[in-house]
Amino acid sequence: MTQGRIVEYIEEGKIVAALCLQDKGGRLHLITANNREVNLTSKRALLVSAVSFDVSRPREELLEALRAAEQKRNILKKEINTAELWELIKDEAMPLDNVYLAKLVFGESVSDEHVSSLVRVLFEDRLYFKLKESFFIPNTDERVELLKRQAEEEALREERLSRGALWLKKALHGNLQEDSTYRNFVLGCLKDIALYGRDAASYEHAKELLARAGVTDTREARRILVKLGTWNEDEHLELIKSDIPVSFSEDLLEEAGVIAIRRPETKSREDLRDLPVMTIDGPFTRDYDDALSLVQHGETLELWMHIADVAAAILPGTDLDKEAWHRASTLYLPRQIIPMLPPELSQEGLSLKAGLDRPALSLKVVLTRDGEVLNSQFLPSIIRVSRQTTYEEVNASLTKEAILSEMHRIVSILREKRLAAGAIELSLPELVVKFDHKGNLNLELIPQNSPSRFIVSELMILYNFMAARFCRDNAIPVLYRNQPPPNEIVSRGEADFIFYAFQQRRKLNPIQISLSAGAHSGLGVDAYIHATSPIRRYLDLVVQRQIIPFCEGCAPTYSEKDLDEIRTGIEPVVKEMERIKRNRLRYWVTKFLSQNKEMPLKAIVLDELKNKYRVILKDFLLISEMKRENGMLLKPGDAIGVKVKKADPWEEVLEIVYRGERQTASPYGYSQ
Repeated sequence: MTQGRIVEYIEEGKIVAALCLQDKGGRLHLITANNREVNLTSKRALLVSAVSFDVSRPREELLEALRAAEQKRNILKKEINTAELWELIKDEAMPLDNVYLAKLVFGESVSDEHVSSLVRVLFEDRLYFKLKESFFIPNTDERVELLKRQAEEEALREERLSRGALWLKKALHGNLQEDSTYRNFVLGCLKDIALYGRDAASYEHAKELLARAGVTDTREARRILVKLGTWNEDEHLELIKSDIPVSFSEDLLEEAGVIAIRRPETKSREDLRDLPVMTIDGPFTRDYDDALSLVQHGETLELWMHIADVAAAILPGTDLDKEAWHRASTLYLPRQIIPMLPPELSQEGLSLKAGLDRPALSLKVVLTRDGEVLNSQFLPSIIRVSRQTTYEEVNASLTKEAILSEMHRIVSILREKRLAAGAIELSLPELVVKFDHKGNLNLELIPQNSPSRFIVSELMILYNFMAARFCRDNAIPVLYRNQPPPNEIVSRGEADFIFYAFQQRRKLNPIQISLSAGAHSGLGVDAYIHATSPIRRYLDLVVQRQIIPFCEGCAPTYSEKDLDEIRTGIEPVVKEMERIKRNRLRYWVTKFLSQNKEMPLKAIVLDELKNKYRVILKDFLLISEMKRENGMLLKPGDAIGVKVKKADPWEEVLEIVYRGERQTASPYGYSQ
């Protein structure tokens, strides 16, 4: 019978001693030293004392006896050295009886208190022994070392959390200690949870850290980082999470510096420095990789397109080449440009800057004034840009300068030929994010069909088309950009051009990167590659390494197998960049709308869904969804007015609501 004996059991990770008042055959009715009555199954009893008490005695006497017994146990615990005991029996890899272990510590004569104190010490200190079915088994040497390391790590974790939470609490109240030992730990936890949320590797640490600092919502991590000055309000989290490098190593910068000051070799190149060569770019462009010339000879014209010869400077297999391959392309973002090549090259040594000799891969196209191509030739050349202009300057000078007027006239003919061959014109304005001198955000749609942009665009298409034909006809391995015909040709009718363009784009087939030449239906050409931006796109550099050796009577640099390997490595990176760029633009639009919630917005219904409409915000060319209200009957093509209900760029939330002004299929706004 257990009645009257001290029963010890485990509760919430601790050993509790209680006096058994009644044994009901497997169910024990106990009273603890805190005068709490407990019912317990006999199976849960870890220890049962040999000594028993008369339970008919007054309750206070029983409690006093229980407390005295527990006090003796706690005093005896101090006499036990678990490390010495473990050293004595660590090779006995078997369950050991509690009484046997107590005798090893206290001698042959042991009491209930001796056994209990021994069990309590070994239970509380799990380093040397593990409990298994009321017996203890010595841990192995390896297990002890592992547990020691874990204990040290846990102690360090606790120290970091407690000290880190204290630092954070002070920092949130303006007492920012920059040299704190725990600053980096705290900021690392906050960044991790702000970037990855519940998927963060340190989520539990960060959550506990914030809780100890008095912050219950883990979503506050980003705001805290902004408040502490670690991040700015518009920190690009998606870019941080990506594998895209934003800077160059010292070794790469040193290599770029050497190349940048190297004088171009001219002996084997066509000297075109006497040609009038001009660039047409944006006012802030620094990486000039294309230039143009037009020479008139009576009834024929010589159109020249010059592309910076990057292949002459960046050799295959070099560290710079490997870095460019890894980066794949220059990433243009509002407020940030992440170049494929170091600025010493992309903006200086390789850039087609005015007045400087530069190697190029030039294309000479001889045409009649009616736009018929008589002959063409690719030439490794040396050029000197004589005029650096902007789109705006060319637009302003178009009617005043005969060369510009003629250039515009001939490219208009070339465009008509492409359209006649099946090209689909879907050019929409480009949404540009701008900031004034005070940092205020603004958005502007820049038309892409201005005369100057039209000239550049059409001549770059011509260069890429002629390069693709040249490679195809001479069996030079390259990666072609093929596009099968669209699944459907959408009739524009009276529809708004933006609505038409969005509808038709859905029907286009995706570009296929292939080693076999095929038509590009969207551009209306029978072969197409990218070759005009080798400073900014790695695949364009690869094309140069194929064409230039062929022009010099040598074998191309890459085999088809090499090209396929390059394509496999680059395609995912380019897609990731496109996604980041697209999402970042949406971020800025959402932020702009959050700052201008009362602004009336023009929209076009794109799709009618079950409980909502998908619409295009015309001033931003952004697709958003709008809840269908009771009685609302709209159809695709309807021009409507909407307004912002909620816009939160951090949470990627944009909610718009209908404000009326319905105009069925109205062709207002940007038109073509």
